[in-house]
Amino acid sequence: MVLQRRVTAVLGPTNTGKTHYAIERMLGHRTGVIGFPLRLLAREVYDRIVKARGPSVVALVTGEERIVPERTQYWVCTVEAMPTDIGADFLAIDEIQLCGDPERGHVFTDRLMNARGLVETMFLGSDSMRPAIAALIPQTQFVRRDRLSTLSYTGSKKISRMPPRSAIVGFSVDDVYAIAELIRRQKGGCAVVMGALSPRTRNAQVALYQNGEVDYLVATDAIGMGLNLDIKHVAFSATHKFDGRRMRHLFPHEMGQIAGRAGRHMEAGTFGVTGEASPLDEDLVAAIEEHRFAPVRKLMWRNDALDFGSAERLIASLEAPTGNEWLMRTREADDLMALKALTQMPDMADRLRAGPRAVKLLWDVCRIPDFRSTTGSDHVGLLHRLFGFLQDGRIPADWLKKAVARIDRSDGDIDALSKRLAYIRTWTYVAQRKGWVEDESHWRDETRAVEDRLSDALHARLTQRFVDRRTSVLMRRLKQKESLVAEVNDKGEVTVEGEFVGRLEGFRFGQDASASGEEARVMRQAAYEALRPEFHLRADRFYNAPDTEMDFTEQGGLMWGSAAVGKLVAGSDAMKPQVEAFVDEEAGPEVTEKVKRRLQHFIDRKVAALFEPLTNLNRDESLQGLARGFAFRLVEGLGIVSRESVADDVKALDQEARSSLRKHGVRFGQYTIFLPLLLKPAPTRLRLVLWSLAKGLQEFPESPPPGLVTIPNIPDVPKEHYTLAGYRPAGTRAIRIDMLERLADLLRAKDSRAGFEATPDMLSITGMTLEQFADLMGGLGYKGEKGERAKQRRAEAPAPVTEGSVAPIPEEVSVLAPAEDTTAPEAVEGEAAPEMEVFYTFTWAPRPRNENRGPRREGQGNRGPRREAGETQGNRPERAPREAREGGKREDRPRGDAPRREGKPGGKPEGRRDEHRKGGKPGKDQGHKPKSYEARPPRAEKPIDPDNPFAALLALKGKV
Repeated sequence: MVLQRRVTAVLGPTNTGKTHYAIERMLGHRTGVIGFPLRLLAREVYDRIVKARGPSVVALVTGEERIVPERTQYWVCTVEAMPTDIGADFLAIDEIQLCGDPERGHVFTDRLMNARGLVETMFLGSDSMRPAIAALIPQTQFVRRDRLSTLSYTGSKKISRMPPRSAIVGFSVDDVYAIAELIRRQKGGCAVVMGALSPRTRNAQVALYQNGEVDYLVATDAIGMGLNLDIKHVAFSATHKFDGRRMRHLFPHEMGQIAGRAGRHMEAGTFGVTGEASPLDEDLVAAIEEHRFAPVRKLMWRNDALDFGSAERLIASLEAPTGNEWLMRTREADDLMALKALTQMPDMADRLRAGPRAVKLLWDVCRIPDFRSTTGSDHVGLLHRLFGFLQDGRIPADWLKKAVARIDRSDGDIDALSKRLAYIRTWTYVAQRKGWVEDESHWRDETRAVEDRLSDALHARLTQRFVDRRTSVLMRRLKQKESLVAEVNDKGEVTVEGEFVGRLEGFRFGQDASASGEEARVMRQAAYEALRPEFHLRADRFYNAPDTEMDFTEQGGLMWGSAAVGKLVAGSDAMKPQVEAFVDEEAGPEVTEKVKRRLQHFIDRKVAALFEPLTNLNRDESLQGLARGFAFRLVEGLGIVSRESVADDVKALDQEARSSLRKHGVRFGQYTIFLPLLLKPAPTRLRLVLWSLAKGLQEFPESPPPGLVTIPNIPDVPKEHYTLAGYRPAGTRAIRIDMLERLADLLRAKDSRAGFEATPDMLSITGMTLEQFADLMGGLGYKGEKGERAKQRRAEAPAPVTEGSVAPIPEEVSVLAPAEDTTAPEAVEGEAAPEMEVFYTFTWAPRPRNENRGPRREGQGNRGPRREAGETQGNRPERAPREAREGGKREDRPRGDAPRREGKPGGKPEGRRDEHRKGGKPGKDQGHKPKSYEARPPRAEKPIDPDNPFAALLALKGKV
């Protein structure tokens, strides 16, 4: 059976039910496509059909939005975006009279002449299109529909006398805002509808009006394009507008289209003027009331048979004339102007040599609308960059991400948010183009989400500025004992019944600062009534959240993500801090206790994890006596103790106690006793917080940035703060204690009385220059003397040694090696003066007690007055403990500055310690024991026991 293609034109004024009729006809077919002039209207009809047939069979396609299920049967689109080649049974175009529009008319004309359904095609619009349609499409069947209600003119009225359920029409954003502000002052508030609004914002504003929360609507001529509103009166604030090129008077059919929105179904409507608009002429009034307008004589047209052979041929095809008397070539559109501007750029000639495919891509890029309404050069610049990306592949995801991120901000006023909405529409349009971005579904969702957030923010700003309704709505709901619906978005913004009332940060509610007096009280009451369930839900989420979502600040605050939920307070012990939860009283004691308990678990585990070595040391029951006491001192110092503060305790420790402490990682340094694992950034940060809590400080010292060997030594900062941070002040800098101990190891091998110079290893450890190092050494108790000497030449690479030749002796050079003569030699006449270098000679310069002192041997700290001749310490000298050989301190000089002995240059002592440094075992491997110096006469030798198995060896020893 051959299907007959039927073409029907349903024509008539507004409020005739034409759109409703077309939707019913489409749903009677298996498949269908319907095109609308506005994205707003397309979205409204899409929602309507989804309610009737479900979302799985309905598609929405606009320039900035694409929702296409797999089993799509019905397509709701804007006219520019509607598919015309899918073979749908039904096809309809709404507001077909826009064929005469100078800007978009050529698109509607193209659909009128070329778009057809397989079974039925329907055109909806004004009766003024009858002659043109009849001439271009002779087989069309016309259906006349009359208005369901009457429309009458009421003259001019002031805004203060405007009846309820009125719409005031302005033709610029400034006019709309000015009228809306005046209505808010005189009438309490109004809704705002403009074509530049997103569907989400427009629907939210329309809901204010349709629900009766406001009785007035201020809009642009966008309401004339099929938006079905409950309007009783339409007032024109002006009768002229800017059409994008010039200011002009409204055409009669345009005024009739807008005025026709008054009245709904069988209810009569009225129209008039207000503000500075002059009263309408009688003839114009009669034409609007009787819906009699001059027929459209010319339809805008542009050639659709495009030639992509080259840019010049494409432009020529777009500007091709028509021989049809009903058609008129449209004026130069934005896309054609962009095409001409791009082809004039220097690099475009090379890019377009790729052929028709490149020209086709360029044309697709030029068709991106200028939603931003920027200057032509800015828009062309953006198109040029996008074309470059697309010709090389696709738009880079990183570049697009940055562009979208700059727009994704909900702050600012109405103008700023409106501008961002216009900007995001560009990227929404780009994301809808197939093959332009890598992850199309991601970017469609992302741009849509940004647009929704901006739309919600814009609706809130519009409502806040032009509607004084928040207090009345909340009070009415509270008095009616209705349950209030509260929502908290991902940014913590709290809304009650759609009204922004404040922000929930953690478990504390911060009220909107713009409210005051009675309004603030009502808002707070309404918010807490609705937030009580939210507090419990949030407390459950917090209690089950992992520790990775929580953290502590350097001032003792406790954070859950970016929200402050509590703070640390001092406990019975420095390593057992307590918590104080930040929870509103209205949340209840149960929520407070749950939050507090979870915070305590978090900080207890954090202390246990970061201070595990210290905890193990404290729990070790094998430590007894002095070792146990010393462990307590380390725990009190949170893993770091200045050696000079525990000199007596270190002196009293025997080797077994030291060994038991070393098993826990304790290091006995010359300046500090510490646990190296606790010097890491995380334990250091926590140590400063715990110590500050225990000391009751109001402002806590902050830990230095990780990785620094030295930091500035600020005089006002107590030395104890540096110690807890893992540093020791010395001069104008403070050096990290573990690096200081490495430096001390190098200093021990030097003769500090005769003087020594810094080695490259010393400078490398500290990361300092020679002058900075000299200042550091001064802070450690050394005196540096500055000098100059001739800089010695570095040894050159030796020449290869051949048979019969003598290898040259390389010159020993070191910039820090001591020189025999530090004075510069006199320059020989005719020779260049030698290059000089600066050096420092360091000697031990002890300071008074309780100040910075050099390292000292264990067993000599806090000793009494020097003994005179004849005094003794016992029958045999006290054996130096291990630390005296590895890093002990001496009160008046560093370890390397021992008394000089005969035959030992450099001051190195003889005996057990010296052999220990060389790797030998004194008394056994070397055959002698440490010498003892006493003032008493030598003791008598004991006779050799003849029964001793080593008697022969002992006798032999006495003869040597």
